Amino acid sequence: MALDVLLSGGTVLDARTGESRRADVLIRDGRIARLAESVDAPEGVREWDATGRTISQGWMDMHVHFREPGQEHKETIETGARAAAWGGFTAVACMPNTDPPIATRDVVEFVRKRGEGLAVDVYPIGTVSKRREGEELAEMSDMAEGGAVAFSDDGSPVQHGGLMRHALEYARTLGKPILGHEEDLTLNPHGHMNEGAVATRLGLPGIPGLAEEAMIARDALLAEFTGGHVHVCHISTARAVDIVRQSKARGVPVTAEACPHHWALTDAAVEATGYDTHTKMHPPLRTAADVEAIKAGLADGTIDAIATDHAPHAGYEKEVEFTEAPFGILGLETCWGLTVRDLVRPGVLTLAQAVHKLAVAPREILGLDVPALEEGAPANLTIFDDSTEWTFGREHIHSKSHNTPFVGAPMVGRAWAIVNKGQLVEAEG
Repeated sequence: MALDVLLSGGTVLDARTGESRRADVLIRDGRIARLAESVDAPEGVREWDATGRTISQGWMDMHVHFREPGQEHKETIETGARAAAWGGFTAVACMPNTDPPIATRDVVEFVRKRGEGLAVDVYPIGTVSKRREGEELAEMSDMAEGGAVAFSDDGSPVQHGGLMRHALEYARTLGKPILGHEEDLTLNPHGHMNEGAVATRLGLPGIPGLAEEAMIARDALLAEFTGGHVHVCHISTARAVDIVRQSKARGVPVTAEACPHHWALTDAAVEATGYDTHTKMHPPLRTAADVEAIKAGLADGTIDAIATDHAPHAGYEKEVEFTEAPFGILGLETCWGLTVRDLVRPGVLTLAQAVHKLAVAPREILGLDVPALEEGAPANLTIFDDSTEWTFGREHIHSKSHNTPFVGAPMVGRAWAIVNKGQLVEAEG
């Protein structure tokens, strides 16, 4: 850690307490050496002007798809980390739907090794079942020893209730959560967008909200019974939010995340864009009522974290008929701009609440240490603002792929730099 820099003129926001103050941050050898209202730059130390900007603990995206190993034509751990840094994230957790999947300790360790030396901390998520087939538990303890921070079968959700029960019991002994792509696949016969009026009008097979809601209800009951921690990934319907809210009220160990595309767009976007495959994700874009429920869930704490479900695909994979296209869009580069535009500026969340859902909650859910904002601590920081108005363009995409519906969309708020692992990475473009 050879980084020496003075971040001057900024506002320091402690996302754990919500307290903010005007302060300079002197970083020596990658650690916070001084944190005070006014600090003079020592001789030979670069001064980085943070005037008008906020400095918080580094953000974490607990739900990304970096595609490595096996699908490097979409994204690699290196290019994904590059996109994460540009978006203001100092840490990510990688979902296991790779090829081979992150289902054994050697693949867990491979992902960790590929993340070494990058400015972004890369944490692997192991599978619940062997090969994500939902038939037999994976070697969860072995993967945890190798560095897996959680378990998930991701887009192949565990359909067998007995297997999920045993997974939760086992994960509880390891102190790890099960991250659920919550969907009863028997209620989704190969749908491609939200089941509703728009899908009917477009003649597209729908994905009913019931498929998500039924599985959340099952897993919440299993969590209540076993004491295991269920985390609901990319929650998307009003009833799903209600089920989580009611479960939390009973003391069930359940947490949830929401993704920006699920509050920034509705299923009407599929029709408005003429079947643009960049509006196809899983779970799908829902209705305006669902959007309002997600915002309410974020506001009242039902939804703990903000994550992106960053899902890169090569251009040729998306440039097909809507029903043939894979699900998923990019998310890392647009997350903060949509969070401020749709949540902070309208008053759904305060700035401190939004940053808490990005910096603190994901790490607490995964049992990771939250970076300290104090002298002597390793510098793990995000530098950002909540005022810059800008338009997202292709030049802002730092992922290997380009599949996003937000090119040309107005944004509010920019991440300007991260500091982590003795590196300062500034956002360009």
